[in-house]
Amino acid sequence: MDAVDREILATLQTEGRITLTELADRVRLSVSRCQRRVRELEAEGVIRGYRALVDGSSLGYGFEVLLFATLSRPDAVEEFDAALAGVPEVIEAQRLFGEPDYLIRVVSADLPSYQRLYETVLVRLPGVRGLNSTIVMKQVVSPRPFPGRPAREGSPKG
Repeated sequence: MDAVDREILATLQTEGRITLTELADRVRLSVSRCQRRVRELEAEGVIRGYRALVDGSSLGYGFEVLLFATLSRPDAVEEFDAALAGVPEVIEAQRLFGEPDYLIRVVSADLPSYQRLYETVLVRLPGVRGLNSTIVMKQVVSPRPFPGRPAREGSPKG
């Protein structure tokens, strides 16, 4: 990945609806060369997709919870992952090293609807030993683009 690819990625992260012509102009490439680079980044899985950032409260999801899950046994991971992926209110989940085993971002309309989801779905997920919920008070940093090139060990940061 070179500087032009990084510039393409930086632009697409902040302006996902930019036209290919505008993008090519911005990164100083012909439209065909720019399109080829974007397609290569997509094929390599660097660009995983395109989507709109939506305000959840506008859709009735004004309540957000960070849920920490601990599994009862290591062999439950695949079954838990599959079941978790099937819960529409789970909008993000990461498997962690150590305990807890998972950090799960859950949305709902309000506390009573989250409680119903918790009692009827989440505690019944396969292999769950324990769940710990933390209510999100305020989103301080919204999802944002990845920063530029990561600092390498031993190289100056800048």
